[in-house]
Order: sequence, then structure tokens, then C-alpha cells
Amino acid sequence: MTRLQTPQFQCLAGIARRDITPPVGIYHRMWGAALHDQATGVHRPLTATVLHLQPPTESPPSPADARLLISLDHCILESSEMQALAIAAATAAGIDPAQVLITLTHTHGSGWMARSRSEFPGGQFIEPYLLQLRQTIADASAQATAALQPATAVIGTGRCSLARHRDFFDTARGHAVCGLNPAGDSDDTVLIARLTDDAGQTFAVLVNYACHPTTLAWDNTLISPDWVGAMRETIEQATGGLCLFLQGASGDLGPREGFTGDTSVADRNGRELGYAVLSTLQTLPQPATEYVYQGPVLSGTWIGTWKHQPLPPESLARSTAWSWHEIIAEVPWRHDLPTIPETLAARETWLAEERRAQQQGDLEELRVIRANTEQLTRQLTRLQALTPGRCCPLKITLGFCGDAIWVFVPGELYQVFQQQLRARFAPRPVFVTTLTGDWQPGYIPPASVWGYGIYQEVIAATAPGSLEVLIEHIARAIQKIIDSDRQNTTRSSV
Repeated sequence: MTRLQTPQFQCLAGIARRDITPPVGIYHRMWGAALHDQATGVHRPLTATVLHLQPPTESPPSPADARLLISLDHCILESSEMQALAIAAATAAGIDPAQVLITLTHTHGSGWMARSRSEFPGGQFIEPYLLQLRQTIADASAQATAALQPATAVIGTGRCSLARHRDFFDTARGHAVCGLNPAGDSDDTVLIARLTDDAGQTFAVLVNYACHPTTLAWDNTLISPDWVGAMRETIEQATGGLCLFLQGASGDLGPREGFTGDTSVADRNGRELGYAVLSTLQTLPQPATEYVYQGPVLSGTWIGTWKHQPLPPESLARSTAWSWHEIIAEVPWRHDLPTIPETLAARETWLAEERRAQQQGDLEELRVIRANTEQLTRQLTRLQALTPGRCCPLKITLGFCGDAIWVFVPGELYQVFQQQLRARFAPRPVFVTTLTGDWQPGYIPPASVWGYGIYQEVIAATAPGSLEVLIEHIARAIQKIIDSDRQNTTRSSV
């Protein structure tokens, strides 16, 4: 233990940013308890951040090795819309749509941008907005591709207490609620990657953290990226580079203080994470260096001295490793899912109740009724999106860049997913990004939470044990790739 090496990788990288804020007046209702339907203003702009990554070793680089990471300030987008955005981005970047990884920050202040919501007040703006979004993403992808330059990513791990466990049992009322659970386990890991150019200038900071952007809830009528906006602003003002946020496995994690209409709370939450990132950035060494023990110096006692020096050739070569893989993991659907006709009938009943409450002007009753109607509307959306058969096929993307491992997965997963993968492959950093390519099949909670009436379990489409199956499937795939790469390296050196 006479040397400390910080995880890093070399690449070609280009980054671009676009404003994707919808027009004021667009359909905005994201919460069942909300009494408003349309956005009345803008708290902070929504953005799209596009990062184009290619390996460093080929000249010219092969387009097949590229990956386009796109982070959008949206909560959920329909599967077909995500696919259309991927095609637009890929065409602009000159790559295949399968190489485009679109992920959502999951802000609940963006509104539900689905064409199925066009019938609601403000819904007439949704389709034009989504069509414009495709062109905007294409423009940003072209710019990021044109900006490709040699870069080194140095990776650090920090801590932030913003995210807290949110499965709480209300003993007074005898049922579970989705809210702060002070006694619950909370993963506070912040994984960052600082990208610098050949001159040592930071031009991008990747932040991977697991926490629902649910500071702002039913009382908020403003378009907002929630805490993600202030986090980005804090980091970008200090570093001069663009910040790209990757939402981790946050199914059971939310901000300590949330479910409010106060935008100052969202900004405060974002600055908390932003400062944690900036603190961690201060610990990172210069690219392509390691911290090496130099020996003792006598000064009253023997003082052990260390010094930063260039990486040895074998470590430098390892930082250029680059491979990406797509796998399909199948998890079973739950057997007790309601049918579409049952859901439609129940929804019609609640819609009739909603009309009655509106006529009577009972706002408290209306809030409860609208929440039930909204839950059934979302249930209908999930049921209509289910693939046929007994299992749900999940497309997983695995990346291996230098010392880093990347895991991109659809849906909303509980924190144990990233905790177990990171524990298994430590000390290699594992970037876990959910809501990639699709928000379906929604929540995938661990088997241990089933049977308590927790919201995420009630609305889950996959069966108990699905998360455990997924963890094992992905862990084995990662280990197989690592073993194969090791064998290939051994053969090459013989």
C-alpha cells in the first residue's frame, strides 16, 4: 500500500446544453392531490444535456464504439417518445439509435408530457412541444459530436445527506405512507466524474446520485427541474463546465424536506448536493497521476511523505479500456395485475365522482377523488404498455471505461440495487442510472417490502423477487465481461 490510484478513464468527449422549458399554460398536473391542471409560470428552466463519448485509442474513432448520454429534465416520457428522441439524436450524431442512452432526471415539477394527456386543460400544447423537443435534442447532439476532444475523466466518491428513506409506516392511522422515514437506511453515495481537456480545464462534471426530485408537489404550479436545477447551477458556477445529472436507484429515496410548494426549499436541497459535489471535486488529483509514498523524513519523528506523480504505463493503458454491451434481463410480471376493462370501469366511476365534487365545490373531497382518478389513469397507462407473455424484458446497457463500470437500466429501482452492485465490484466505481430508455415497468421494489401496502409495491407491475433476479442477472453479466477482458489481456501479454 505505497500508492493510491484514483479511478479514471480516457476518452473523446463533447458536451452540449439546450433549454427545453415547455410554454406556460401547458398541462402540468403530476400529482393526484393537485387542484390545478396548467402551469402558471417557470421556477427554473428545464434543460437537456448531451454528452458524446468515444474511446481514445482509435484514429479516426469508430462510430460503433460511441455512446450518447442524454439527460432530460422530465419525470416520465412514453416509450414511443423516448424511441423517437433516440432516433433524432442518433441521426444528428451519425450513430445507431441503440447507442443513444436517454435518461430522465425525474423531476416531478415538469408535468406529464404524454399525448394521452392532450384532452386535459393545456394538453393542446403537448404534441407541438414534443415535436420541437426532437429537433432540439438533434441540434444538441450534433453540437456535442462536433465538440469531441481528447479528455480524461477522474472519478470521485462523496457523501450527501439530502436523500432519505421514504417508506414510512403511520402507526396512528395503521397504514404505510410515502414520506420521510427517519429510521430507514439511506444511501448517501455521490459518484462524480470530472472531465478535463488536454489543457487541464474542466468542461463537464457528471453527478450520479439517488434521490427523487419531489421537493415540489401538488401545491406547486410552476414548471421546475426541482432541486436538480440549483444543483447544476452551483456546480457550473464554480467549475465553468456543464453538469450532467444521472438519477440513481431512488425508488425508496426522496429529499429530507419535500412535498411542498415552496421553490426556495427545492433550491436549498439542490445547493446541498451541489456543495457536496464541489467538496468531492477538491479531493481529485490531476489526470493521469497517482499518489505515491516517497519514504520517511526525520523531523522530530519519522514523517511519511507522499507525492503525486505520473501513472505507470500499465495503469495508463488500463485507463484506455473501452467496451459497451447490451443485455436483456427478464423478470416476471405479477400474477394479480388488474385487467384493462376493470381499470376503465373503476376510472369511470371516479370521474363521475369528480364531476359531482366539482359541482358542489368541495375542494378537500375533490382533492381525494382526483388522486384516485389519477392513480387509475396511471394504472391504465402501465397496463397498456405491458409486453405480452409472462415476463418483462428489460434492456440493460453495461459500459466499461477504464476503471469505471456503467449500468443503465429502465424503470425505478430501490437503492439496494446500486448498493449491492457497488459492493460486489468495489473498488471499481459503478455508475448506476435508472429511467434510461423507458420509465416502464415503473417501480421494482425488493421482496422484503411486499405485503405492507407501500405505494411502490401496490403499483408495481413486476412480481416479488424481481429486483433480486435483476441484481443477480446484471452482476453475473458484469463479472463475465470482466473475466473475459482479463483473459484477453493475459493472452495479449503472452
